[in-house]
Amino acid sequence: MRSLIEAKIKTNKVFRHLLYSNKKIIVEQGGARSGKTYNILLWIITVFCNQNSGKVVTICRKTFPALRATVMRDFIDILKKHNIYNPDMHNKSNSEYWLYDCLVEFISLDQSQKVRGRKRDLLFINEANELSYDDWQQLIFRTVGRVVIDYNPSDEFHWIYEEVITRDDAEFHRTTYKDNPFLELSIVDEIERLEQIDENYWKIYGLGIQGSSQDNVFTNFEYCDTIPNNAKLVSYGLDFGYSVDPLAVCATYRHENNLYIDEIMYETGLTNQDIADRLFPIIGRAEIICDSAEPKSIEELFRFGLNAKPSVKGKDSIQNGIDILKRYNLIITSSSLNLIKEIKNYKWAVDKNNKRIGKPVDKFNHLLDGLRYVALIHLKESKRGWYAIR
Repeated sequence: MRSLIEAKIKTNKVFRHLLYSNKKIIVEQGGARSGKTYNILLWIITVFCNQNSGKVVTICRKTFPALRATVMRDFIDILKKHNIYNPDMHNKSNSEYWLYDCLVEFISLDQSQKVRGRKRDLLFINEANELSYDDWQQLIFRTVGRVVIDYNPSDEFHWIYEEVITRDDAEFHRTTYKDNPFLELSIVDEIERLEQIDENYWKIYGLGIQGSSQDNVFTNFEYCDTIPNNAKLVSYGLDFGYSVDPLAVCATYRHENNLYIDEIMYETGLTNQDIADRLFPIIGRAEIICDSAEPKSIEELFRFGLNAKPSVKGKDSIQNGIDILKRYNLIITSSSLNLIKEIKNYKWAVDKNNKRIGKPVDKFNHLLDGLRYVALIHLKESKRGWYAIR
């Protein structure tokens, strides 16, 4: 039976998820125009703030320009549409609105003083997949009541799937444009056109299931079960790590324009002696190119029996390494789970206006850094314009 509130306003299933759930965390994953954000805001306005007194509601997004242009604007539009907007209750300078004796504050993660500010009774994170896990922790530690998040599933691997959906106090829902009965036919047609134009976009924005973001650094990759016999070893690459970051080692093979990459090690807490003891039975005296930022460790690995050599770094070496790798088909063994996770989540950094700034985010890059070290030494462009193994 529909509630009296639902009977008076146009809602969809997202509204009902919030109305009837008793879970602390509600996760709304959806495709484009599924109505998730709009209905979450409707629930906040017509139910939570209307039925509670003296509560603090925080509505959050990664950057303030994105927050202001989307969810903040939608919130005010809903108030005006239902004739309950009061300019005297709207503190524009602080991005706050007093509604039914509840304080609704709009914050972004580039406002650190607000993120670490007052406790809140309800938290709504719009486009939650833009946030890091550290961002999530900072917000949830200061939330005493319910948490609602929404997002388009542009990442196959993300902390939301690993750290939030798996919680006992979380409830997961997936919606698509078909769950929005108020959507204009012209918009429905545009969304359904994606099925013929771009399979990945159709998965994300049409079906509301996980896909890969257009901001991924590498899209030229696929998988194989084993390294083919006709692929020749180029070198091994190693990126150092110990406590937080893992030690990461990968092997790179080549056949024609295909690079085959196999994950060898990905582990924390290893000393240089441990690394040598573990690697020597696998690679023997084969060359292994290591992060040149740690010359002492490279020297120790050499003394312990590995043919360890420093990487070549310099101005724009990250971009140059990426450019080299993009000229090959990158084929990853299906057992290389950490490498697969990295390459699917290695993204271009963006500014506060969501524009690329020409360098990747310094995350999900440990094995990829090892691969890049190999590329910069052995796959550099020759004078004739060919990429050849030296």
